[in-house]
Amino acid sequence: MTRVEQKKTPLKTFLSNPVKSMWSLAIPIMVGMGIQTLYTIIDMIFIGRLGGDAIAAVAFNMPIFFFVMGLSFGLGNGVTASIARFIGSEDKVNADNSAEHALVFAFIISAVLTLLGLLYGKRILIFMGCTKEILPLAWDYLRISCYGISFGIFSGFFRSILAGEGEMKLPMIVAGLGTVLNTILDPIFIFYLDYGVAGAAWATTISQIIVWCIFVYMLFIKNLTYIKFKLKDFSPSSYIVLDIVKVGVPVSMSMIVMALGQLVFNRLLINYSTSAVAAYQIGGRIDMLVFLPIFGIASALTTIIGMFYGANEIDKIKFISWYGIKSSVIITTFCSIFLFMFAPTVISVFTSDANIQDISVYYLRTISILFPFISIGLTIGRILQGLGTGMPSLIITIIRVIGVAGPLAYYFTFVLNKPVEWIWYSMFISGIFATFISVTWINLAFKKMSKV
Repeated sequence: MTRVEQKKTPLKTFLSNPVKSMWSLAIPIMVGMGIQTLYTIIDMIFIGRLGGDAIAAVAFNMPIFFFVMGLSFGLGNGVTASIARFIGSEDKVNADNSAEHALVFAFIISAVLTLLGLLYGKRILIFMGCTKEILPLAWDYLRISCYGISFGIFSGFFRSILAGEGEMKLPMIVAGLGTVLNTILDPIFIFYLDYGVAGAAWATTISQIIVWCIFVYMLFIKNLTYIKFKLKDFSPSSYIVLDIVKVGVPVSMSMIVMALGQLVFNRLLINYSTSAVAAYQIGGRIDMLVFLPIFGIASALTTIIGMFYGANEIDKIKFISWYGIKSSVIITTFCSIFLFMFAPTVISVFTSDANIQDISVYYLRTISILFPFISIGLTIGRILQGLGTGMPSLIITIIRVIGVAGPLAYYFTFVLNKPVEWIWYSMFISGIFATFISVTWINLAFKKMSKV
């Protein structure tokens, strides 16, 4: 028997020490996502040297990329939860079949979105409020990025499959290689070849293609995973599709709603200035960095809770859930204090424009207070996904973005004629509101499990 054939699931280890297991999964995820986030930050640092228009051009692309990520990441979460639950119930056949269905989803999504981006991308940018001055830069960035979309989507699904079986180190290593490459290519394409904003897109696209090649080699040629792909024997299963989509589709829809929220905020902010849009973009990148540990904890919980739920270990589900939530709050509280105190220094890394700096600092100090509350909502959402339901994330996101933040921001901007910082206040209020809903939802879910 080969080393690969002997590979076992980590279920027994998880059950024996849930806390240690959570961190053993979370830390590689943190490192891997940190590395990935690093190259988006590196992109922004380099792009920031090109001026406010360049930053704004990338900012108008972000809702589109968030939409793409929403579809792939959401369904990827469904795949992770499905595989984890099947492994927890010792159903290897359906675990493998879930992974095979994931590749079908990846193919369909990547083909459709690539065509839509290339054919209608410019019109979409105009619809989102991109100005004539910024449009050429924004379209260059989007057009080139479309060439790498499919590779990025497939890589995302590969990571989701590996997460479902509790394998986090391989994605971390691959992410590291991709980031090193992107970091090398960014200055070459942006400055040396003088491609500007388009150069950042080329650097990312080439990196995505190489990352995809590494995943294919590891998963299909070296066969380094517990999950096995038997594509020749693949047969569609409505049961597997439903198991994936009941988690994945609501999560995808919630991320699409957030992408629409970004679109709305960009359109509102452009009424103030290009600097306001750029500040929002810079602040968003810093937010991503802060929430790396939280995404790590939350992703680890999806896998662990999925396996525990499949194995019917209810008490362990409750214990590790509350432990994960408390850990997230503690981490983000320290981050909040740091960023509130050193916001000007942090912002200065991204831009030397005094106006953008002033707006960014106010944004960061306002939103940083919200970080512990956001961490609670994020963690609870992934816990519920591990339990096999993505609908709470969708409902809470709709309430937060469409029900509270969007209307408040519009009211502050066009009815009360308030300055730009009131946009940040609308985000703050909606975040607090969403947190209380999340806590209520998880308590009800745990009470329901206890009665079964």
